[in-house]
Amino acid sequence: MKKLINDPRSVVTESVQGFGQAHADLVTINEDPTYITRKDAPVSGKVGLVSGGGSGHEPLHAGYVGFGMLDAAVPGAVFTSPTPDQILPATLAVNSGAGVVHIVKNYTGDVLNFETAAELAEAEGVSVRTVLVNDDVAVEDSLYTAGRRGVGGTVLVEKIAGAAAERGDDLDAVAAIGERVNANVRTMGVALSACTVPHAGSPSFDLADDEIEIGIGIHGEPGRHRIPLENADGITDRLLEPVLADLKIGSGDKVLLFVNGMGGTPLSELYIVYRRAAQVLADNGATVERSLVGNYITALEMQGCSISVLRLDDELTGLWDAPVHTAALRWGA
Repeated sequence: MKKLINDPRSVVTESVQGFGQAHADLVTINEDPTYITRKDAPVSGKVGLVSGGGSGHEPLHAGYVGFGMLDAAVPGAVFTSPTPDQILPATLAVNSGAGVVHIVKNYTGDVLNFETAAELAEAEGVSVRTVLVNDDVAVEDSLYTAGRRGVGGTVLVEKIAGAAAERGDDLDAVAAIGERVNANVRTMGVALSACTVPHAGSPSFDLADDEIEIGIGIHGEPGRHRIPLENADGITDRLLEPVLADLKIGSGDKVLLFVNGMGGTPLSELYIVYRRAAQVLADNGATVERSLVGNYITALEMQGCSISVLRLDDELTGLWDAPVHTAALRWGA
C-alpha cells in the first residue's frame, strides 16, 4: 500500500486539520468531537443544513460547507458513519432558530446515527427534518443498507436544498425541495479497480485487469454484475440504460447530467463518458440543460465513475444556478 499518510489511525484527523487550514476563510473546524461548520454559522433566520458520512468520499461532505450549500459537515472514520455525539453538536451549532435539515445517504449506520442525533436535538428544542438520499438504481439492498444506496445524487440534493435555504425557505419547504430532487435523480456507477482503505492495507475487492464491476457502491460494495472490460461508450450505455428507464426520461425532458469520478479516473476520461451520455440523452429526446463533470463524490483512489441524471423544472434549475461558495463548488457568489 502506497499512500501519502503518516499513520492509518490519524488519516481523518490530519486531513480535516489540513482542510481547515486551506479553507480558513470558509469554514471553522471543531476537533473534539470532529465536525466542520461554515465560517458565519449560525446564519440568523436561515434553516441550517447538516450532512455527513464516512470519510474517503472527498470532497463530500466538507467540501460543500459554505454559502449556498451546507452549514455543517460531520466526517466519520473512513467508510464509517459519524456518531451521534458528532452530529448533535454540529446540528446545535448551525441552528439559528429556524430549524435544521439533515441530509442523509441511505446507509444503515448513517440513518441510525442521524436519527438518534435528531431525536436528541428535538429534545433540546431544535426542529429537525431529514432528507434521505437513495438515488442508486444498481441494487435494492447492499452490504451497508436496506433499500437503495445514496450516491452521486447527494451532491445535487445538497446544492439545491442549500440554495432553497439561502433564499429564505422555511424548514418544511427546504426539506420538501431536497425530497423533490431525490425523487427525480438516479445514479449508476462502475469500478475499473478497487480502492484500499488505509487501516485495512489491501484492496477492498479483487478485479482482474480485464474485468469491471457494473453497479458498484461508493464503499466498494458489489454491483449488479462483473463483466469483461468494454470501451467507454459501451460502459456508458450500460450505466445510463437503467437510469433512464427508472426515471422514464423521454422526449421533452430537461435534465442535469452529472458524470462523477470515483477518485482515480482522469478528467479526460470522464469527458469521454459525458460525450456519450449526452448523445444518448439527445437520442431519447431529452435536453441537457445543466452539467457537472469531475470528482465530487469519490471512493478514495478507486478507478471508475458514476452517471447521475436529474430531471429539471424551472425552480430546480434556478436553485442549481443560484450562487454557491464552498471549497469544491463555487459560482455566482
